[in-house]
Amino acid sequence: MFPVLFEVFGIKIYTYGVLVATGVFLAYFLLLRLGKREGLNTNHIENTMLLALIFGIVVSRITYIVEHPEQIKSITDVFAIWHGGLTFFGGLIGGIVGALIGIYRYRFPIWKTADLSVIAVAIAHSIGRLGCTSAGCCYGKPFLAEDINPGIHFSDKFPFFYVVFPEGAVAPPYIPLYPTQLMEFLGLLAIFFILLFFYRRKPFDGFVFALYMLLYGALRFFLEFYRGVTPPIQPIGLTWNQLVSIFMVISSVAFMVMLGYERKAKKA
Repeated sequence: MFPVLFEVFGIKIYTYGVLVATGVFLAYFLLLRLGKREGLNTNHIENTMLLALIFGIVVSRITYIVEHPEQIKSITDVFAIWHGGLTFFGGLIGGIVGALIGIYRYRFPIWKTADLSVIAVAIAHSIGRLGCTSAGCCYGKPFLAEDINPGIHFSDKFPFFYVVFPEGAVAPPYIPLYPTQLMEFLGLLAIFFILLFFYRRKPFDGFVFALYMLLYGALRFFLEFYRGVTPPIQPIGLTWNQLVSIFMVISSVAFMVMLGYERKAKKA
């Protein structure tokens, strides 16, 4: 909505970058606090998070370029993430690879670490979606409405509000669109608080991780019907993001069953 936050001496500070950085810092401090409570070495947590961040950004950008090659006009565009242009699933895969390297290097308990990590991921991702709103990336399909003035508008139809982007955003300008970025922000914020609630009451390590996979997989599967950036795969009529979401949901159930069984076996 406001791609450029402010400009100093001709240098543009992009809202997307500021909000993504804010989400990362919130995740960083939250992860350190929870990790310290679990008795984990905070220096090792910092190093592991740095690995996850580097791998996550690189893979996320690569998958975005593969998905949207039409937005790459020059070599500079390949690196211009400050304009928006990171895919979450690519970032998640890269982040997991980086985190696993740190977990192996510092011998962290894998499922306990996974529980901590997804809480941090949820809050960082939610703030990041506000960045998407500012840049106009990850935009929704056209919404039937008459007001084409840039801004957020209320409606009597689901989801009861829509968004119109101005010229200069990634999204097509002056067209009412489903507010998929803000819908995901609200959904992720709810997931964050749910995870935080169950983290203090989890029946076994790995439960919070599995719950995150279930909740976010379901959320993303639903939102993909309203997103306008990823065409469905023919003839199944689902996007590749929805296929990944289905895999997340199935995996979450498998993790819960497996880890719950292991817990019972250890008690026995």
